[in-house]
Amino acid sequence: MPETLSTAERRRRWREAALPSLRGVVLDLGAGSGVAADHLAPEVEWLALEPRRRTDPALSERLGRRTTARLLIAPAELIPLESEAVDAVIASTVLCSVRKPARALAEIRRVLRPGGKLVFFEHVAADRRTWTSALQAVYSPLSRLIDHGCDPHRRTGELITAAGFADVVMQRSEAPGVLGTVEPLIDGTAIR
Repeated sequence: MPETLSTAERRRRWREAALPSLRGVVLDLGAGSGVAADHLAPEVEWLALEPRRRTDPALSERLGRRTTARLLIAPAELIPLESEAVDAVIASTVLCSVRKPARALAEIRRVLRPGGKLVFFEHVAADRRTWTSALQAVYSPLSRLIDHGCDPHRRTGELITAAGFADVVMQRSEAPGVLGTVEPLIDGTAIR
């Protein structure tokens, strides 16, 4: 019988597997507490992007521990970097919360150098005509209000595929949800 893992445990394992190999300049989209930095090599230049001036105290602490780190205050739809400025972008449960996900993905492509990589872990909309999808549709307006704009009914995988990356590799999985549902998840890479 397959191991049942929570979303948090799946995300933790994804970070441990996907982030240590990133090199150069890495943009952490919606850095939150900055936990991604704990998995990056010491020589990585870490750019933590947050949309609000008031940030998590843990983010400030992590920024202070890395000599090559910088905080950028801006939305994902308007990344304050030159084109082709970064080697990799991390998106971990953040594309559900941006106001204009297609615009954010266009910005990610713009700031990535040729051959640069987007690594992502996102919760996404369930398959249509399922109990989970129906519940997500009902819950989404409330979730957007109380959970930093998070839309659990967003088809983020389709948006990443349509964003014009040269190569997208994506895996789907599920974690236990509420009321007998599952939480659909995707993780993978997209190469510029």
